[in-house]
Amino acid sequence: MSTVGIVMATYNGEKYVREQIDSILENTYTDWKLWLCDDGSKDGTISILKEYEEKYPEKIIVYQNPKNLGVVLNFLEGAKRCDTDYVMFCDQDDIWMKDKIQRTLEFLKKAEEKEGKGYPVTVFSDVIVVDANLREIYPSFYRVSRLDTKKLDLNHLLIENKLIGCTIMMNSAIKNLLTNLPKSARVHDWWIALVTSGFGKIEYLPKATLLYRQHGNNVIGNQSFLNYVQNRIKNLQKQKQILLDTQRQAYEFFQIYKEQLSQENKKVIYDFATLYRKNWFQRRYIILTRGYLKTGLIRNLGVFLII
Repeated sequence: MSTVGIVMATYNGEKYVREQIDSILENTYTDWKLWLCDDGSKDGTISILKEYEEKYPEKIIVYQNPKNLGVVLNFLEGAKRCDTDYVMFCDQDDIWMKDKIQRTLEFLKKAEEKEGKGYPVTVFSDVIVVDANLREIYPSFYRVSRLDTKKLDLNHLLIENKLIGCTIMMNSAIKNLLTNLPKSARVHDWWIALVTSGFGKIEYLPKATLLYRQHGNNVIGNQSFLNYVQNRIKNLQKQKQILLDTQRQAYEFFQIYKEQLSQENKKVIYDFATLYRKNWFQRRYIILTRGYLKTGLIRNLGVFLII
């Protein structure tokens, strides 16, 4: 059994996928297996993936979904297939640093040592944001986005995701909790964050482990904090719907795991998931007293305005 399983979700990624796979092959840590999970590509992606599978049959497995799953389920289904002690997520268009696997694994193992064998742990890291040609845009995603990586408890993560999916490594205790997969998860990394905060611990590695490529075809890209604020002011109605979708995600999390969660965590999740049922005053009172808060005053003023 390989120690680390890497799940790369692909879809029409012929332009950059070779560079990404090559960067994994160049990593200093070599005890890994790569699952290339294609979601119905209509360009030359599959032929590129098959080429690597033929060249590295002991390391690379190509899996073609019988129908399009979307990015969330493509990643989560891929994680369930991994027969490894640890699982990483990988985008099709980034560049991994040569020590990414080794550095992340060592960091996760230290967390496991503190918490005990079998304890659910997920780690994530920073990234360097680059353009399509790998020119640096921002040296740190978390510095420019101003997200607080210290607030990783369930109350904060219910309303704001902090994890970048392509930096995640989880241990098998988290993977084994991915039984019934969600229909309402907003993004796969957010779902992993909720599962981990509900049952275990999340740790942040404050080092960049990859070049996070931004281009026109990104499903989710990076933006500066100023752009974040401007976009939300322009689209208040859309932001209201996003908050409702976030509550819907929480409610599905509650439904899937309510038999396993502690009583305290069940209440934390249920109270957030049912905010929309409360009146104007109650919603704001619950957010404030329960600590369902985002990073910083401006983000939270936005929540209080539209919730």
